[in-house]
Amino acid sequence: MDKLQIQGGVPLEGEVRISGAKNATLPILAGALLSDGPVVVGNVPHLKDVTTTVELLGGMGATVTVDERMRIEVDATTVRDYSAPYELVKTMRASILVLGPLVARFGRADVSLPGGCAIGARPVNIHVAGLQALGADITIDGGYIRARADRLRGARLVLDTVTVTGTENLMMAATLAKGETVIENAAREPEVVDLANFLISMGAKIQGAGSDKIVVQGVERLRGTHYEVLPDRIESGTYLVAGAITGGHVRIKNTRPDHLDAVLMKLQEAGATVGVGDTWVEVDMRGRRPRAVDVRTAPYPAFPTDMQAQFAALNTVASGVGTIIETIFENRFMHMLEMRRLGAEIRLEGNTAIIHGVKRLTAAPVMATDLRASASLVLAGLVAEGRTEVERIYHIDRGYEAIEEKLAQLGAQIKRVPN
Repeated sequence: MDKLQIQGGVPLEGEVRISGAKNATLPILAGALLSDGPVVVGNVPHLKDVTTTVELLGGMGATVTVDERMRIEVDATTVRDYSAPYELVKTMRASILVLGPLVARFGRADVSLPGGCAIGARPVNIHVAGLQALGADITIDGGYIRARADRLRGARLVLDTVTVTGTENLMMAATLAKGETVIENAAREPEVVDLANFLISMGAKIQGAGSDKIVVQGVERLRGTHYEVLPDRIESGTYLVAGAITGGHVRIKNTRPDHLDAVLMKLQEAGATVGVGDTWVEVDMRGRRPRAVDVRTAPYPAFPTDMQAQFAALNTVASGVGTIIETIFENRFMHMLEMRRLGAEIRLEGNTAIIHGVKRLTAAPVMATDLRASASLVLAGLVAEGRTEVERIYHIDRGYEAIEEKLAQLGAQIKRVPN
């Protein structure tokens, strides 16, 4: 198992290209199951979760080819097995996204209850209740969700809570249902919009994606398409924070600035100079120490839970006191305990972290606990005096493409070594 070694204290300088969004790629690949022709997906990030999804689709019998540029072609006409086994689902919760497409297209699905990362319960009851309302017969047996339906039929679905994967699963299922489906209290994330645009490119009739009310008119069939995934807003935010925390000057390219409003506002609050173009953003913190910021996570377009850990790292070396309130996931502060090992002054009170900025962190071995926590420990390591080692970085590889190469491009002294 690899680890990252980071020699801290180098202000980052330069530009980096942002990869395609993991959280859009996974539902889009699942959505390829709905098509009766080949689907080609481009701008796909080279990530462990993508590899797992390809393995999952291949295990069902789909014909999947990946070229050297990570363009993935999926032909679902060869699917013969309608199950997502525990062995794969336990490593990646997003596997639940095949549930809606399988039952809509093939009339049956056997999907293991998810395992995955350790940041909270993330129950699947909303997925199940929604599919039942669309006419699926569902039992939970032996750790599997078993869904059956002749043809789903449209319904009005009011989601109990805002859920991204729940919205995506039900929107995909509704594309082939008979009649109209209305999804109320839908998630508004850009990745939901990207999935909707992908489905529309296959012939789906969807209105309202990006709002809290999505209307889907079911069609008889969906056809093959060629689609480019949108840039990853969380990777974008992570590299911008890397520039700010190190007192550097970083430009990210191939991004969507309009998806980063909440993050850019907090960076400006922290004292960074932010510049924005059509497809690029730059952050300049040269000669300045960041100011502490208060963060409260909430569904899009508010501040994303997936950027909470990175701003916690920024606050550890900022002037003043910053408060971080996590409202989405109940176990998402485990990285705070690891950052204390680097000398951070953090007090935890329930879902609130109170961080007193210190002038310097000191290197220590730390352990990644989940995907975004891993990124925050790398950021802290970039400013800690001495050599920080981040272990269990398989979490990072689930969501960041070649993070050590991109950071090295910006001047960071970082390398991947065997443990």
